[in-house]
Amino acid sequence: MIEMMILVDQNDNEIGTLPKLETHEKGLLHRAFSIFIFNNQGQMLLQQRAAAKYHSPLLWTNACCSHPRLGETVLQAAQRRLQEEMGFVTGLTPKFSFIYKAEFDNGLTEHELDHVLVGTFDGTPVINKEEVEDYKWMSMNELNKDMMVNPHLYTVWFTICMNEYLNHLK
Repeated sequence: MIEMMILVDQNDNEIGTLPKLETHEKGLLHRAFSIFIFNNQGQMLLQQRAAAKYHSPLLWTNACCSHPRLGETVLQAAQRRLQEEMGFVTGLTPKFSFIYKAEFDNGLTEHELDHVLVGTFDGTPVINKEEVEDYKWMSMNELNKDMMVNPHLYTVWFTICMNEYLNHLK
């Protein structure tokens, strides 16, 4: 099944659809979401992307990020993908959205209107090995330090999204 991306304008109005690969080849603006999950100790859940991913394999990123399907709200899509990738469901609160563009070495471009949602979870994720290689919990201080020392270990969009998240906390 070909995954279709919802193309949007800068105000998140739908303007069409295209297959996922074509959307990323052309660098077109599309709707996406990023989920930040924290435990009761204030640690953030990170996932390491599976080795088979077509871009950014084995890099660390936030708990889950993806794209809604046609007819699906961002919240519905976020709940679905969190269950599919990390094996749990939790309440998610939309926090903010922003637009970014990042080009990859393989010629693909992420150009997303990214909706950021936050939730809490204190259990043990049951990762889908087709999507996720590994996971870990990190304190925000530890994570910020590691992202500065080892930026090559993290996805481009997570670095951008973390900066946006920290700016929204101010």
